[in-house]
Amino acid sequence: MTTEDKENIEIVKDSTEREDDENETIVDNENPTSPDTVGTADNGNEQEEEEDEAKSGEGRIVDSAFTLTFNPVYDKLKEAVKDATNTGEAGIDVRLGDIGAAIQEVMESYEVEIGNKVYQVKPIRNLNGHSILPYTIHGGKSVPIIKNNDEGEYFAIETFGSTGKGYVHEDGECSHYAKRQEAGHVPLRLAKAKSLLNNINKHFGTLPFCRRYLDRIGESRYLMGLKNLVDSGIVESYPPLVDVKGSYTAQYEHTFILRPTCKEVVSRGDDY
Repeated sequence: MTTEDKENIEIVKDSTEREDDENETIVDNENPTSPDTVGTADNGNEQEEEEDEAKSGEGRIVDSAFTLTFNPVYDKLKEAVKDATNTGEAGIDVRLGDIGAAIQEVMESYEVEIGNKVYQVKPIRNLNGHSILPYTIHGGKSVPIIKNNDEGEYFAIETFGSTGKGYVHEDGECSHYAKRQEAGHVPLRLAKAKSLLNNINKHFGTLPFCRRYLDRIGESRYLMGLKNLVDSGIVESYPPLVDVKGSYTAQYEHTFILRPTCKEVVSRGDDY
């Protein structure tokens, strides 16, 4: 996949399904630009899938996500997280800590029944929304850590709900990466790492990518070079994040811009 098209807009869209061998729930394979399977709960032939999509034009990134299920038993969980996401779309001068509290209140007001068992929906407390900078999907502000927000800023309100502990940890093989915006010049001794970095700069810049995209641009036998870039602090890795096994998760996300007198949700469409 190239990053050039007639409108000079990068669109990175894909979805994957993963089966977790230890029957844990994959909650977030944190790569906002390459739409990933942010959460799966494999229950026989039933698959719960979250798709995360980001688009950018002239460096302005729109980050959006939704959860797709094939069994109506999960509809209430999706409704809880979608309602919380809509609650989190704040305006100018609103304290983001207050937004986080509102998101939590809405999310925890829902209960879901799955497999004859009732669960309270919990926000995953160690995952946040974020501000968005040109060519940088994760800006310097997080929701709900920062107290207020200013006119002209871009934010992605990103909520995750879980029937598990509401806390995730890294697990599984990493496939998603992004070059660090703040990475300065770092001497590299490995020739493959140098050539790989040149290709990353050429095709992706600081936008996230996955290993499949490296294959598409002709890279091969690059794992050692990629590891060297990660170990050197030039590239950030985003491994899968999981909650406890047997739990169910959902994700919804929208991007909005703060205008002088209002907010504009730029990722909303007729379907979501």
